[in-house]
Amino acid sequence: MTQSRDRQGGPSRPSGASGSQDPSGGAPRSRDPQRAAARARSAGAAQQPRRGPRPAADAGGSPSAKAVRTPAARGGVRTGAPRTAAPRTGAPRTGAARGGTARTGATRDGSTGPVGKAGGKTGGTRRSGTTRSSTAGSGTRPAAPRPSTAGRPAGSGPLRPVRFGVGHPRRRVRAMFIAILFVFSLFGAQLLRIQALDASAMAKQALGSRLHTAVVPALRGSITDSRGVVLAASIERFDIVVNQQAVTQYVKTVQHGDTRTRETVGVAGAAADLAPLLGMTVPEVTDKLTGNRAFNYVAKGITPLTWRKIKALGINGIDAEATSKRSYPTSTTAASLVGFVGADGRPGGGLELLLDKQLQGTPGMTSYEQSRDGRVIPTDSEHSTPAVAGRDVRLTINSDLQWFAQNAISAKVKETDALSGTVTVTDVKTGRLLAVASYPTFDPNNLATASGNLDNRAFDEVYEPGSTGKVITASAALEEGVATPDTPVTVPNTLRRAGTVFHDSHDHPTENLTFAQVLAQSSNIGTMLVGEKLSPETMYGYERKFGLGEKSGIGFPGETPGLVAKPSDWSGSQRYTMMFGQGLSLNAIQAAGVFQTVANDGVRMPPTLVAGTENADGTSTPAPTPKGKRVVSPEVAKQVREMLEGVVGKEGTAPEAKIPGYRVAGKTGTADRYDDKTGGYSGKTASFIGFAPADKPELVIGVTVQRPVKSYFGGVVAGPVFHDVMTYALQELKIPPTAATTPPTIKLKTTER
Repeated sequence: MTQSRDRQGGPSRPSGASGSQDPSGGAPRSRDPQRAAARARSAGAAQQPRRGPRPAADAGGSPSAKAVRTPAARGGVRTGAPRTAAPRTGAPRTGAARGGTARTGATRDGSTGPVGKAGGKTGGTRRSGTTRSSTAGSGTRPAAPRPSTAGRPAGSGPLRPVRFGVGHPRRRVRAMFIAILFVFSLFGAQLLRIQALDASAMAKQALGSRLHTAVVPALRGSITDSRGVVLAASIERFDIVVNQQAVTQYVKTVQHGDTRTRETVGVAGAAADLAPLLGMTVPEVTDKLTGNRAFNYVAKGITPLTWRKIKALGINGIDAEATSKRSYPTSTTAASLVGFVGADGRPGGGLELLLDKQLQGTPGMTSYEQSRDGRVIPTDSEHSTPAVAGRDVRLTINSDLQWFAQNAISAKVKETDALSGTVTVTDVKTGRLLAVASYPTFDPNNLATASGNLDNRAFDEVYEPGSTGKVITASAALEEGVATPDTPVTVPNTLRRAGTVFHDSHDHPTENLTFAQVLAQSSNIGTMLVGEKLSPETMYGYERKFGLGEKSGIGFPGETPGLVAKPSDWSGSQRYTMMFGQGLSLNAIQAAGVFQTVANDGVRMPPTLVAGTENADGTSTPAPTPKGKRVVSPEVAKQVREMLEGVVGKEGTAPEAKIPGYRVAGKTGTADRYDDKTGGYSGKTASFIGFAPADKPELVIGVTVQRPVKSYFGGVVAGPVFHDVMTYALQELKIPPTAATTPPTIKLKTTER
């Protein structure tokens, strides 16, 4: 038996001794098998040495000595001397001692022996009597150096570096913890901002989500005639709306025999209750109530009485918007004059548009908190600002006279298959318009049936006046002194001027007439012979003085100023055609203004439609009185009036216009009609404009019929309408008959009617 020494020179335990060296380098193990087994298990759990491949036998056939793992071998030998430990007592560490099954294995020095399963990862047993040797010539390879275990407690395992990678559980937990803290810090900061820093702003925002603001529409002012008869008015109405999400919660009391119970009837029950009140079928109402929309219209234009009945049902989500509906009691009578208001509440024409600033009021506002199901939450935040209604406007129109004139012109247009027609009634002294009828018309209460032009043709339709324009030439000639009513005029059958041959409405031999007879007979040639004595500038000046070529001043929507060319723009023949009312254009209001000037002793009064406005305190503010403008002298105006009286005599061109008991003066007109669509003349324009009583004029009435088919002469077509309307107006306004005066006698030819 050989002995080896450790690094200190002490003797080592001989091979094969009963107390073998503990692999951990401690004292020799105890011979008690149980204590040895427990110690072996404790040491194995702490060390957990790695299991390596079995070493092969050396050349001599004995196992390698590497099978025996001593502490020096595990810790690595930095120097050639082996490291020994204090001897420990105890049984050798065999597989059997640890409870494992011994097996034969190779030792690190090349010998073979039993190998235990519980001895470590290498599977080798610590064979007694076997030591690691590094003696030269043993034929074994020295063990590789290992990390030093100096200073570590006995029985501890090998030194392993602790590595924390990205996927290490401890690092992931730490990262998640930091992230959660960050998120909660955000919540805390937001909570601090809401409850401390922005508390008032957040409360205001929350209130805004519940606060419902509704506009209270202002009632539009009324339009009345000169005596207070309503022509247009606004009436209170309601639009029924629904929150489709809330109506499903409708609960009502249901009768089941003798039992009454509260049940949720939802949409079906709400539709059944609403349908008879709204005048709709149950399926129609059900369709309006079904869906997910928070706002939807159910019905519009509901009366206040109907809304009160609906409100009493207490249906969830059912509400109403206050609105108004424009009503026109006279319907088609004054439609084109008064105008209309569309479904959006905006004026669409006529006086509604012209007087919109006075008629429209100031809307009010109401604010209240509302729950999600549409119910009002009673709070102190509820407040309202009342609406201020618009002002009422009083017109100069006489509604009865307007009604009669409208019916008269409508009948004549239909009778003659004409395109359109107008009737105007003007107060001679003030220029106030008492009636402005226009046909075709429409019903402003039902705009869906309206078609064509919805404007008033008396303002927006221009035409060449024809013979009624001769009054301007006659007045200018008398005022300028180039002629008198008795001035003789030789009238040939034709007359050549500016390369054009002119003629009258009928062939006739050369006639010797007075200027009064020329006007009464409506001779184109006779008018030219007198009018050419006036310069073009003078003639143009009188046309403008009588109001041609400019708007009336009323400001009526769509009004046209007409067309009167300057003398520098006249063609050679235009100078002569303008003398008898061709080559210039005007509207019916302007045409009637010429006769108003003559009837008012030569003073032209601008026409007016508005008499005044009513104030909120019950007082009224009259419209400004327009200033008149003198055009011709009173003497000339009287002469022209007397010349015009002969037109309605037995031999005049319009005996149909004569009114028993009243002296009547007027002038017929039959002109070629210019058609914008064809770009040329097409059809005729028949007209008659007159005034009565002729000796003391009160009213001027103008009648114009565009493109009549069944007869087109002014006396025949327009004369009867003038007669009917003037007769009614004289009676309606209680104008007394003419005093016992004798009208002038003028011999006239009756060819031109």
